[in-house]
Amino acid sequence: MNLKQITSKNQLDLKKIYFDSIMSIDERIYSKEQKRTWASQAWDNEIFNLTINKGQGWLIEKENNIIAFALRYPNNKIALLYCKGDSQRKGYGTKLLNKLEKEAKKEGLHLLSTEASLISYKLFLRNNWEIIRKEKIIIKNIIFERYKMIKNL
Repeated sequence: MNLKQITSKNQLDLKKIYFDSIMSIDERIYSKEQKRTWASQAWDNEIFNLTINKGQGWLIEKENNIIAFALRYPNNKIALLYCKGDSQRKGYGTKLLNKLEKEAKKEGLHLLSTEASLISYKLFLRNNWEIIRKEKIIIKNIIFERYKMIKNL
């Protein structure tokens, strides 16, 4: 397993991981319609593209395949943290989260924020993040719930 800094050459792979990660979610948590809508953001959402172009982050490679990634954008926000479906719940998300937190602290930041899904918020809680509130957002007329979270570094 290799931890590498994300470069512009990784953009398509990051989109594929994002898509795979979302589509592998149990439909008791997010419906097919929600998953399709959410996953399409990799191609339909300008903010997503801005984030992977301007964000700072890391990826995990295993046997020359990228299996997970995480990005901060802007600097004080964890914007994306995704693992391929068959690589979830193996500690990769925690490794990436710890790396981003360590970097932010080294840069002099004292607080990080994120909007965590109904899946990822548990990972953040296990790593001493705090829920500020649960919120609902609408993407392409589909309602999603997520958690606004912070961590003091």
